This record gives sequence, C-alpha cells and structure tokens, in this order.
Amino acid sequence: MIDIAGARDYFIDLQTRIVARLEAIDGNGFGHDAWERDGGGGISRIIEQGRVFERAGVNFSHVRGDRLPPSATAARPQLAGSAFEVMGVSLVLHPLNPYAPTVHMNVRMFVAQSAWWFGGGMDLTPYYGFEEDAIHFHESCRDALAPFGAEYHPRFKRWCDEYFFLRHRGEPRGIGGIFYDDLSDRSFDHCFALTRSVGDSFLSAYAPILLRRKDTPYGERERDFQAYRRGRYVEFNLVYDRGTLFGLQSGGRTEAILMSLPPVVKWRYAWRPEPGSAEARLYADFLVAKDWLQP
Repeated sequence: MIDIAGARDYFIDLQTRIVARLEAIDGNGFGHDAWERDGGGGISRIIEQGRVFERAGVNFSHVRGDRLPPSATAARPQLAGSAFEVMGVSLVLHPLNPYAPTVHMNVRMFVAQSAWWFGGGMDLTPYYGFEEDAIHFHESCRDALAPFGAEYHPRFKRWCDEYFFLRHRGEPRGIGGIFYDDLSDRSFDHCFALTRSVGDSFLSAYAPILLRRKDTPYGERERDFQAYRRGRYVEFNLVYDRGTLFGLQSGGRTEAILMSLPPVVKWRYAWRPEPGSAEARLYADFLVAKDWLQP
C-alpha cells in the first residue's frame, strides 16, 4: 500500500535533521522559505556566505501536476501525460574552503496512476582529492544499501558513475557515490526503507569529511581552481541533470531548483593544470573510473 502521508512526514523530518546538523557545523542559521503554488509547495532551507558554507540548500518539496514531464517518463513511456505526485528532499552544499568537497544528495518518491517509484542517491565532488575521504564516502554508500541486498551497491555505484558524467567534456563530475531511479522492486515498504536508509546515512557519509577539511589553510590559487571546477558542476546541472529538467519542465519554483548552482564560478579557454601539481592529481587519481572499496 502506498503510504503518501508517511513518506511526507519522513522527508520533512529528514530535512529538519540535516539542517540542524549543518547549522551546528557552520555556526549560522539557515533561512526558512516556505512556498506554495497550485498543486503543491515546499520548504527551502538556504544559507549563503556562512562561516563554512558559501552556499548550501536543503529543500523539501511536494508537488502535484496534471501531466508528467518528459524527463520523468523516459523509463515509463506508458505514463506519459498522466497526473502525478512527487515529493522528496534535495540538497547541494558548496563549502567555502576548496579542500572541502561539494556534495549532492536527493531522495524522492513519485506516484502516477497506480504506479509508484523511488529515486535518489548521493555523490561527492572534490576539488582537491584525499583517498581517505573517497573511501569513507563510498563505504557509507555501500553500508546504507547492504541490508537490502548485495546487488544494489554495485549497480547503483555504476549507475552513478555513468549518470554524473559530462559527455561533452569526456570526464566525470566528481568521484561518484550512488544513484538510482525508477526503483519499484519487491514492495513499496522495501523501496521506501531503502530510500530512508540512503537519506539517513547522508550525514555520517559527509560530515566527517567536512569537519576534516573545512579549516585547511588555502590561498587564491586554490580558490581559483575551485571556481574553475565548479564550472563543470554548473554545466552538468544545466545540461544533463534530470532533477533540474523535471523542476523546470513541471513549472517548479526556479529559485529552489537553481539553488544547486555555486555562487562563484569561472570558465577558462583550454586551461590545463600544471604537471605534477595537486590540481593535476585530481584529474589523474580521482576523476577516473575507480572502485574505491578495493584495497
């Protein structure tokens, strides 16, 4: 049985818990922007120019519509044109310190006609790579999925690597994590429990990394490279990201949809890192297909 009320309660509570932890780390409060429109609404929790976060957004939305947008029916063409209901939590955190990685997490539920499905995941985008951070993040993703079946983590890890890839650049956005969509395996309870486990594991996956890196000394060189690599983040979100496309195609709230974009970004023509530099190591050792859980 589809538990819409239970899902809504969970997503709102998840947003509240994540924001409380991030506020404790930053030392500043997140703004609270509740919004409504025909067919739904949500709560945007945003901080800009904080002590730790240059921009961070943790959004809850619950939206209904008359016609599923094309971005939501790629795997379910039989539902094209159906009325729908979707809810979930989406977050993107852009720390100020270049040694602290950007992170994205999303968990969501769709209902259309008698069909339902879940989607979500999390992925890490470092600017300066650290093996211990990458291993910890991928271990956390694996552990979140382990209770539900050994097949999920390899599949969702591979899906993440393939999805968060800038085809026009021939390079990944970051070091991946897990990604899944159109999940309706076994039962509603099974898929909802899996999605809750992903959402609940986010803070343990990311907070230790942030706490290790947020006070690392840096200079203009590091900030400049961070801004350059953030350009890749913008390109992916505006060209490929299904969540961004769905939000815009469904008439969602533009400010909340585009909160994922970093506030300071740079593009350069045909730039290459200096050989042997820390910036070059990001490309050579981290922006490559890799199983971080193998010794």
